[in-house]
Amino acid sequence: MSEKSNLSSTEHIKMKSDGLRGTLKESLKDEITGAIREDDRSLVKFHGMYQQDDRDRREERSAKKLEWLYSFMIRLRIPGGFITAEQWEALHHIAGAHTTGVIKITTRQTVQLHGILKSHVKPTIQAFNTAGLDSISACGDVNRNVICAAHPKFSPLHEQIYAYSHKLSQLAKPKTKAYYEVWLDEKPLSDKKEEEDPLYQDRYLPRKFKIGIAIPPNNDVDVFANDCGLVAIIENDTLVGFNIAAGGGMGATHGNAATYPRLGTVLGFVPAGEKVYKAVYEMITVQRDYGNRSDRKLSRLKYTLDNMGVEAFKAELEKRCGFDLEPERPYHFTGRTDFYGWHRNHEGKWYYTAFVENGRVHDDEQLPLKTAFLEIALLRKTNFRFTCNQNLIISDVKEEDKAEVHAILDKYGIIACTENATPVRKESIACVAFNTCPLALAESQRYLPELMSKIEVLMDKHGLQDDNISMRMTGCPNGCARPYAAEIAFIGTSYGYYNLQIGGDRAGTRLNKLYKESLNEEAILTELDGLFKKYSENREAEETFGDFAMRENWV
Repeated sequence: MSEKSNLSSTEHIKMKSDGLRGTLKESLKDEITGAIREDDRSLVKFHGMYQQDDRDRREERSAKKLEWLYSFMIRLRIPGGFITAEQWEALHHIAGAHTTGVIKITTRQTVQLHGILKSHVKPTIQAFNTAGLDSISACGDVNRNVICAAHPKFSPLHEQIYAYSHKLSQLAKPKTKAYYEVWLDEKPLSDKKEEEDPLYQDRYLPRKFKIGIAIPPNNDVDVFANDCGLVAIIENDTLVGFNIAAGGGMGATHGNAATYPRLGTVLGFVPAGEKVYKAVYEMITVQRDYGNRSDRKLSRLKYTLDNMGVEAFKAELEKRCGFDLEPERPYHFTGRTDFYGWHRNHEGKWYYTAFVENGRVHDDEQLPLKTAFLEIALLRKTNFRFTCNQNLIISDVKEEDKAEVHAILDKYGIIACTENATPVRKESIACVAFNTCPLALAESQRYLPELMSKIEVLMDKHGLQDDNISMRMTGCPNGCARPYAAEIAFIGTSYGYYNLQIGGDRAGTRLNKLYKESLNEEAILTELDGLFKKYSENREAEETFGDFAMRENWV
C-alpha cells in the first residue's frame, strides 16, 4: 500500500477537493481566461472532460502574445455503447451548437466532442442531461465506461450479458454529487454523509480502471486490454458465468523500461449473478489499496498485479470477496472484427454496421455521415450502438422498417462506402492525437487514412487485397487505440516518425513486439513492402500476418 508521505501531487488534489468540487465553480466564472485553475484541470477529468488547446495554433497565438486557444473535450458515459434515436438526435444538435461539429466514436464504445469553449461547457452538460446522457466518470481516476460486445447477432443472450455493463457502471459510479452541483445547479447537500463513498473514499483510485465484457467467439472489445476483463461463458444456451481476468492495459512511456503494455491474466471463473459484481467491486478495492500513488506512470492495475504476484493478488481478491474463484472455463476467440452490413438476430431484428473511418462522424462532400444518421434517427424506428472498433450500428430495426433505413444509407453513400472499403482499412483504428491531445508526439487519426491508401497499394501489389490485417496507429505510446494488440502498429515517437511493431494475433490474445524504431513514412512503406512480399510468398494456408511474423522470428 502507498505511503501517505510519498503521494503524487494529484493525490493531494483529490483528497482536498471536497468530493471533486475543488474551485470549479469559480474557474468557470473567470472570463479573463479560457482555461480553468491548475488543480481544477485534474478534477474536471472526473466529470468526464479534459482541458485541451488547439496545438495547430500554438505558435500563431504565442507570436501574437495571446493565450493558447483553450477548449474542452467532453466524453460521455454510455455503458455497452447503446443510445436511442432521440439521444442521437440530441447528440447531433449538441455537437453542432457547442463543438467542432465532429462526433468522435472512441475505442471504448462511447463518443467524445472536442473544441468546447469554457463558456459552453455547462450548457453542453445541461443539454446532455436533458437527453438522459451524462459524462460522470468518463475520465479520471475511477472506473471508466464499461464496454460490452456490440453486436446482438452473436448470441440470443446478448441483452442479458449487456445488462451487466449497466449494473457494473452504476456499481462503480462515484457517490459525490459534485457533478450535479457544478454543472446542473443542484443545491449542495446539507449532510455530506449522503455522499460517503465506501468504494472510492476521498482518494479515488491511483489511476483509471477499465472493464470489458466479451462474448466468445468474437473479442471485439479486446477484453484482455482491460484492467478487468469478463469473458462470458455460455453452456447449453445458458449464461453460467464469466471467466475473470485482471491486469490488462496498453499504456507505456518511451524510454522507460518500467512501463509496458500487458494483457490481462485469467484468474478463474465466477458464476453468473451477484458474485460477478462482488468480484469486480473487490478487484477495484484491491487496486485502490495496493496501487502505486506516488508514480502515476506505474499506477495501473497491471503494475499492482505484477508487484504483488498473480497468486497473492488472487488470494487478496478471494479474501475480500468471501469466496474462492472456480477454475477457468473453456472458451475460444476467433477474431475481433465488426460485422459490417446487415445482420439479423434471433428475434428477427436487423442491424446495420456502418464503417466510420477512425470513428469520425461528420459531413463531407463524399460522405455526409452526420446528415444520414440524423435522418435515420428522425424516423424513430431504430436505436444506435457504438463498437469498440469505432464504428456505428443502426440497431433494432424491424423487418417492415428495414427498406426505409436501407434507402437512407444508400442515398448518402454509406452502403457503398462500407462495402467498398478494403478489409484492412475497416480493421484500422486510430487515436485522436493532433490537434487536440496534449500528449501527442505524432499525427494519428488525421494521417492514418492517407497512410492506409499507400499501404493498400502495397497489399494489392502482393495479392493481399482481401487480407484483413489489423493495423492501429497512436500519436504516442499511451495506447488509446490499443496498438500493442494489433498485428501491425504505428506508435508515434516524434512528428512524422513512428515505431513499427508487428506480431499480434487476430484474436487479441498476443501482444506485438518492436520491429523497427522511429521510421518516417518512406521507411515504413519500404519495410512493409518487404514484409508483405515474404508473407505472400511463404505463408501457410490460412496463416495470418501476425502468426507468420512470429513463426519467422521477425521480432
